[in-house]
Amino acid sequence: MNCLFCKMIKREIEPDVVYEDDHVLAFNDINPQAPRHVLIVPKKHIATLNAIEEGDLALVGRLQYTAAKLAREFGFADDGYRVVMNCNEDGGQSVYHIHMHLLGGRRFTWPAG
Repeated sequence: MNCLFCKMIKREIEPDVVYEDDHVLAFNDINPQAPRHVLIVPKKHIATLNAIEEGDLALVGRLQYTAAKLAREFGFADDGYRVVMNCNEDGGQSVYHIHMHLLGGRRFTWPAG
């Protein structure tokens, strides 16, 4: 598999890891859009949100849990933060392995653009 995030999970490429457990890897984004911008990636390869199956529900919930846990640890949970998942090209997805963007440390506006 030639997936960038799978290579990071296997440590063929070394990400700047901020959290890891048996199911999830979280690392700093190389092109941050906020003072703190972390990508939260399941270790199981799932290409897009459209490919999530019922058996993946606990894993997807773990991504959300990890985002909230990291927001607390980074100290911006009470002030607020943004969590984003993109799906397919028109949705802004550039790496076809589902992942969650955790952005914090500044005020966000809506619409996002």
